[in-house]
Amino acid sequence: MEVEIQVPDEVPVMTLPNLPFFPQALLPLHIFEPRYRRMLRDVLATNRLFAVACMNLGAEESEARFEPPHRVACIGLVRACQKNENGTSNLLLQGLCRIAIESILGDEPYRRIRIRALTSEPGAPPGENARLRLELSRLIKLKLRLSPGGTEGMTDLLKTVEDPEIFADIAAFNLCDDILVKQRLLETLDVNRRLLMLLKVLRSEIDTTILHQKLQGGLPDDRISLN
Repeated sequence: MEVEIQVPDEVPVMTLPNLPFFPQALLPLHIFEPRYRRMLRDVLATNRLFAVACMNLGAEESEARFEPPHRVACIGLVRACQKNENGTSNLLLQGLCRIAIESILGDEPYRRIRIRALTSEPGAPPGENARLRLELSRLIKLKLRLSPGGTEGMTDLLKTVEDPEIFADIAAFNLCDDILVKQRLLETLDVNRRLLMLLKVLRSEIDTTILHQKLQGGLPDDRISLN
């Protein structure tokens, strides 16, 4: 289950391209824009909370505005922050819970939004979701064995996570490459459906990798055309 916190009605938000953020995920951020420096200063002086929303690049013209966000996002807590001599900061944000963006209150000096906390539902008996978690773990190991690099330690991290919901969210954030699929996983409140979606994605990625490796044979990537 997602961590229960007292979610405020209004929070600052960073709207970032290609970055759906998930509960329990750890997100390193480099803060350099003046508006976000101001935002960080304010949140560190209060509750250390702000949201991260993925920019909706497919927003219809009738909804278009500066940096349009997807309506489901994630609120996070600043766990650590280091300020640099040039005024920028490096921080680590931990995802806490899904939120629905009810409205955008303003963009100056940084964007603030009115929000509503979202609660996930199991969608299936605990035993079924636990079974899917085990299958997901098996596929993750296979995926990392087929395509090593960039995810060192992920298998060890996930071994410590028994809750199927937390497991799915951490796996989706770290291992899913398709941004639109990632956003759909974030928006899916049914944990069983979320697990099934992620299993489908991993099976497809594994099948594609295996086919690519068969076609490539023993040739390096820059010499595939010689196969």
